[in-house]
Amino acid sequence: MNVSKEILDEVALTEKEYELIVQQLGREPGEVELGMFGSLWSEHCGYKHSKLLLKLLPSRGKNIVVSRGEENAGVVDIGDGQVAVMKIESHNHPSAIDPYQGAATAAGGVIRDILTMGARPVALLNSLRFGPLTESNNRCLLNGVVAGLADYGNCLGIPGVGGEVFFADRYTGNPLVNGLCLGICEKDKLVRARASGEGNLLMVVGADTGRDGIHGASGLASRAFGDERETKSVVPTGNPALEKLLIEACLELAQTDWIVGMQDLGAAGLTSSTVECAARGGSGVEIDVLKVRRREENMTPYEVMLSESQERMLVIVKKGCEEKVKALLDRWGIHSDIIGRVTNTGLAVVKEGGEVVAEVPVNLLVTPPLYRQRSKKPPWLADLQSFDVNDIADLKPRQCNSVLLRLLASPNIASRECIYRRYDSQAMGPDGIGTVVPPGSDAAVLRIKGAKKGISLTVDGNGRYCYVDPFLGGVIAVAEAARNLVCSGAEPVALTDCLNFGNPEKADVYYQLKECIKGMARACRELKVPVISGNVSLYNESKGEAIYPTPVVGMLGIVEDIGRHCTMSFKKEGDLVFLLGEPRALTGISPRRSHRGSNGLGASEYMALIHGLVRGKPGIDLDMEKRVQRCCLEAIRQGVVNSAHDCSEGGFLVAIAESCITGDIGFKGESWKVKGRLDSAFFGEHQSRIVVSISANSAAKLSKVARKWQVPLTLLGRVGGKRLVVRGYVDVPLRKVAAAWRDGLKRSLVESEDRK
Repeated sequence: MNVSKEILDEVALTEKEYELIVQQLGREPGEVELGMFGSLWSEHCGYKHSKLLLKLLPSRGKNIVVSRGEENAGVVDIGDGQVAVMKIESHNHPSAIDPYQGAATAAGGVIRDILTMGARPVALLNSLRFGPLTESNNRCLLNGVVAGLADYGNCLGIPGVGGEVFFADRYTGNPLVNGLCLGICEKDKLVRARASGEGNLLMVVGADTGRDGIHGASGLASRAFGDERETKSVVPTGNPALEKLLIEACLELAQTDWIVGMQDLGAAGLTSSTVECAARGGSGVEIDVLKVRRREENMTPYEVMLSESQERMLVIVKKGCEEKVKALLDRWGIHSDIIGRVTNTGLAVVKEGGEVVAEVPVNLLVTPPLYRQRSKKPPWLADLQSFDVNDIADLKPRQCNSVLLRLLASPNIASRECIYRRYDSQAMGPDGIGTVVPPGSDAAVLRIKGAKKGISLTVDGNGRYCYVDPFLGGVIAVAEAARNLVCSGAEPVALTDCLNFGNPEKADVYYQLKECIKGMARACRELKVPVISGNVSLYNESKGEAIYPTPVVGMLGIVEDIGRHCTMSFKKEGDLVFLLGEPRALTGISPRRSHRGSNGLGASEYMALIHGLVRGKPGIDLDMEKRVQRCCLEAIRQGVVNSAHDCSEGGFLVAIAESCITGDIGFKGESWKVKGRLDSAFFGEHQSRIVVSISANSAAKLSKVARKWQVPLTLLGRVGGKRLVVRGYVDVPLRKVAAAWRDGLKRSLVESEDRK
């Protein structure tokens, strides 16, 4: 072997992988070829440790036009000749190094994934994870990431309509920054990322090429974090003003018949964009790096091919149309250069003038070895799951007020307004897509111009659940995202996922990855929601400790009648409040089914906040979940339901409090009796439950729908007044409840700063 282990480490290839390359090529690869293999065989581009597992996820379903792995993003037919294009991406390690630019370029990259399909980006959501705010570095990361996301999206006029943020020790040093983008376009105007047609031309448009992010795919995204070499990597710098021009120019270009396809120059830059387009088109490509416009001197072919400079697109131009394409781009002030052509050789050929510096079969570059690691349940997991909740003291009735207020003020439950107010959630593009329900509810709702229907979007995921039970955590991630959409009045139709895990070469991490995917697949099949796109982010570790296994689910739903969308806030004095789903420990009104199953305290926010424990086991009945969702959706569509809010972090008493706060109206509970533990009844995170409010004269209608779907229906109380009251347990002024929730996250940030 004529290459050192240090060089192989630099490109994230093992010695065995190098030997395989030599065997397949029949020779030693050159420098540029080695860099290309390192990038395309990286975890980020090649999915070496996850591709075999991802096959478990269902990817086909009603109205799915483009599904997972086929293109840059998934596509759903939403009717009226339109499609929704959706993708989620991660930028975890770059954001740890440079939170502002790491997050900004995360937004820019996922926006261009949508743009490559010829769709106008119309909405952004994000899912964020950080360590506790008591540590100054975590506060800096949070502030930098939020600023980067907000500034980039706001400059483009793409509304930030929703998201989530969660704090736990395991994310210290390795934050998660997952960004989702939604686009809309006409179905017959979809563009594919394919290079086909011998003699057609390869054109790079947008920013000049620099040394940004070299080894980003093979280094930052494909090995454990914390290596000193990573701090030497240059995190690419975003330019949203240029991206805005690029969006408009490429959308106009997509309306012509002058091009074959488009592709973003993202991870691995020219290498991945050209080779992957050739692979999809069954062709070859020939590139001359001297024709690539550069902003730095003395760049080598290696650097040009692996640069991850932002705001660049590859356009495959029909031969003879290059002047028309260039004129269009010039009108928008966008640089463009013909750098090569499509061939029929099946080879990726890179030249520097007249010298060939790389010549590799396309199919070899895009077929890395796939690994199936040993999967065994780690012994420490059994210990976590066997935790006996009876080993800790139950709540006393007199403690309920203070515990409720503490939970509402927890950074993991409190209002995220101090974050999402940075985003322009009401921006509206020329296509007339508008925000109907902004951030702060269970799901965002968007209006589609000229259509009766609307779109609902959400992102969700709970790493704690997956830590204590990866399979059930995967199930719950999908189920809760779907439940959020249903609460908005939408039928879930498709999802995109971002799977954030540690080092898959470790048996316990691979077990988590495998079981989470199996759980997600089970829920997707049961709820009939296919996975149409996604991303895998592995090697998320800091100082040898992995993050919580964190599958983030972004889900899209269709609201049949935008006039009957729903929100979480209580609406009217005197409305009745019901619980759809198992009442569990509440016996004030006789339930149709008896208390059974999980105590709801496993890995809950209550256990972590009050007792400092992340132990136990969550539970979910997928059949009940499906029926509760169908019941709620039908009741909303019939106009029976005035508000709907799913029970999640903090349990159903927190859900009631949130509906009171956002509606600025109180609640008075019925005479509840608690069977079993008080903490489980009030703050247990039992799944498959939705709190709804209805007009008093609609009780019979709701009861009829609940009977149809065989869903337990429990009267909880009435809306009204200026207090939150559960007789014998809770009695707090609404202003105090609201203050705890509205100021909780903001206060945590301020108090942490004051303690410095």
